[in-house]
Amino acid sequence: MIHHTQQQTSLSSESGFTIIESLVALLVAALLLAAIAPVLVISVATRVQAKRIERGTDAAKSYIDGVRVGTIAAPDSPITNSTSDFAIASYDPPSLTPTLACTANSYCTQPATNLYCVSVDGSNCTTTNTNNFVIQAIRYNKATVTSSGTTSNITDATKGYQLGVRVYRSDGFASAGGNLKKAPNKQATFAAGLGDRKTPLVEITTEITKGTTFSDLCTRLKNTSNTASTCS
Repeated sequence: MIHHTQQQTSLSSESGFTIIESLVALLVAALLLAAIAPVLVISVATRVQAKRIERGTDAAKSYIDGVRVGTIAAPDSPITNSTSDFAIASYDPPSLTPTLACTANSYCTQPATNLYCVSVDGSNCTTTNTNNFVIQAIRYNKATVTSSGTTSNITDATKGYQLGVRVYRSDGFASAGGNLKKAPNKQATFAAGLGDRKTPLVEITTEITKGTTFSDLCTRLKNTSNTASTCS
């Protein structure tokens, strides 16, 4: 006698995704991307802004070193205010008129001759260039009291001076967006966009003493409120 064995077919417990399940998965993925997108944008923008400030600081240091060793001429911007405590911070930011005219790695011809173009990409500084920097250099010699009792500023750059440096983005000199700013306005390192192109990237004040004598330093730095103070 032949016994026929009936094979039982087992249904697989694994089945494919339905269309609804796929749509739900896509929706969840879209929600996650939407949630982390702002974080990614801020992260990239902050990194770019921090890099720009770092490059602006390097540009300021290079300019100062050039002035110190004499490869870059002293800025044509002595503060001639008669007040002895006149601060570089009080010096007005650059004007936007006439239009910026700066040759790469040299002083500008307009809107002021104490503006210096630091070229990163080898091209001139223009209002549409986003890579290069324009340095506003301020030279200040502390006022000294003359024998007649009046005060006057030393405008001779060979006597040593205080050098103030503000570094602006080249495209910040465009007319759109308002006037350029100065301290206490600060460039934020944490940014969600391209940063404020009207605010200086960095401000530095330093002493330039190359070629000065003790008498020069004493005359420039002595207490001007004391008329009996001498540098002999």
